[in-house]
This record gives sequence, C-alpha cells and structure tokens, in this order.
Amino acid sequence: MFRVFALAACAAVLAPLANAQVTVIGGGIARDCYDAVKYGLTQPSEAEEICTRALQLEALNVSNKAATYTNRGVLRMRQGDYDAALADYAISKRMKPQTGATWLNEGAALIFKKDYTAALVSLEKAIELNSEDLYAAYYNRAIARESTGDVQGAYYDFVKSKELNPDFPQTDRQLARFTVTTN
Repeated sequence: MFRVFALAACAAVLAPLANAQVTVIGGGIARDCYDAVKYGLTQPSEAEEICTRALQLEALNVSNKAATYTNRGVLRMRQGDYDAALADYAISKRMKPQTGATWLNEGAALIFKKDYTAALVSLEKAIELNSEDLYAAYYNRAIARESTGDVQGAYYDFVKSKELNPDFPQTDRQLARFTVTTN
C-alpha cells in the first residue's frame, strides 16, 4: 500500500490556473474580447468592457455568445470579481453546457472563493468533457482535493497534470511537496 503525504501548502496552491479561454469564430468585437483574454495585451478592466460591448452590440450565434460570456468571466476572475465571473459562467453553461473551458474556469473561481466541494463538481465535469486545457483541470482538481483532505487524490491529479503537460512548472512545484511511502 502506498501512502502519500504533502508538506504544508505553499502560496502556489492559492493561485490556480485560470486562463482557459473559449475561441470565438469570426471577427468583430467578440473576437477582440477573445484576443484580449488570450494575449492579455489590454488591462483586464478594459478588456472586460470590450466583451460587454460584444454581448450588447453584436448579433452573435449561441456558440460565440456563450464563449464571450466565458471569456468575460475569465477577465472578471483575473480582477478578483469571482461572483461576477461565476454569473458569466452560469449564463455560458446554460447556453452551451458542453464547453469544458467554462467548467474549468468555474472550478477555478470556486477555488478562489474557497468553495472546494463545489469546485470539485465543476472540475470533474471539465475533465469529463475533455476540456482543451485538461492538464489545468487536473491541476485545479488537485488543489480542491487537497483542500478537502484528499491528499492521495490530489497527488495523483498533480501526476496526471504533469503527464498531460510536462512543461507546466506549477505542477513540479506542487509535486515537490509530496512524499510517497510504502506500508
């Protein structure tokens, strides 16, 4: 039997990945919103205004509208407005519930709010939907699992995150905290 122990959580545990954006097909303001999220070339508050204008002024199909809500949610989350981000994710999920990035970002916002049990539900759905940033879903689920006392589950999720994206340095820092022993 293997036992997994984690050293005291470090500051990196409190900074889960929350950058998954949803692609908007076509041009226009909604595409500018997507670019603002993906490339971070504008301040989050200015980028949020771009997304809001897209939602208010453009005739978007359901997929692009849902994606724009998710993208605006990411920007709101980056500004620490987790409730507004969660509201955007809820709208996006009602419009297009099979978008893994929306569930992933919802899970991250819930981690920031320290609602780890709810975060687990969202992150498990992101994993089930094979989210584009699957390594981030496993990474965030590991944070939520460890925060709810499931240290062994957290360890295995960090390992899976590392397997899916070997170049994600946050996973290495997290795994360095663990000691695996045999009984």
